Amino acid sequence: MNTIIKNIEDAQLKAQAPEFRVGDTVRVSAKIKEGNRERIQVFEGTVLKKQGTGVRATFTVRKISNGVGVEKTWPLHSPIVEKVEVVRRGKARRAKLNYLRQRTGKAAKVKELVR
Repeated sequence: MNTIIKNIEDAQLKAQAPEFRVGDTVRVSAKIKEGNRERIQVFEGTVLKKQGTGVRATFTVRKISNGVGVEKTWPLHSPIVEKVEVVRRGKARRAKLNYLRQRTGKAAKVKELVR
């Protein structure tokens, strides 16, 4: 990779990238800009997938809201993502949990990781 591009991308990385895995239940605090106001919106759900590396790394979180599945994808190093808190560790044996999209009720849950 070109060293100029690498230097620019390294400057964009967050110093403390949040630590979480696929299957974890996380609470994402994201900045929302409405007109001239800025506020923090919290989105809590299960991490379906993490993909990419470096500045291009993204993660997808899914939750059920009023019986409808809602998924949001954020860049991991975006300044819009204020913080990512792990609420519960999940046990997942796959890198992508796309099968949860077809599941409903208790079947859509990920077992808790016991350490």
